[in-house]
Amino acid sequence: MKAKFLIGAVALFLTMAGFRVNDSMPSVNVKDLDGNTVDFSTVAEKDKITVVSFWATWCTPCIKELEAINEKYEEWQTTYNMKLVAVNIDDARNSKKVKPKVLGYGWTYQVLLDENMDLARVMSVNNPPMTFIYDKDGKMVYSHQGYTPGAEDELEAKLKELSGK
Repeated sequence: MKAKFLIGAVALFLTMAGFRVNDSMPSVNVKDLDGNTVDFSTVAEKDKITVVSFWATWCTPCIKELEAINEKYEEWQTTYNMKLVAVNIDDARNSKKVKPKVLGYGWTYQVLLDENMDLARVMSVNNPPMTFIYDKDGKMVYSHQGYTPGAEDELEAKLKELSGK
């Protein structure tokens, strides 16, 4: 009986662990702002650090995080050879608000729409904002949930570490 319980507990743990550190980008279809289908596993560029930020139009901390990153984004792209992919999790009814918001803020990030939260589920995103960093080999090496002012400095420290700068 103990062995069955132990096996069940290990199986449950492995299932709950799901998508974790050193995993590659999952192959899940999302949409870009023009409605084109994009396989998420293709957004990382060879030899480039990729930061993925899950956000929603109704999430104030999400907007604050993306705005804080936006202030440093151009410098980070050059200094750390990185890119940001902002994955919006608004449902289909509210996703029409995304493009005007992105244009209004002047964000130059790649923005993707995960209207059914298929990608969010695979990556165990429960509440935004949630940020992931993929190294130059496309392996997830860092994740962080939530945002407080200054969290972008922690993100930059990770970028610096990964880029060797």
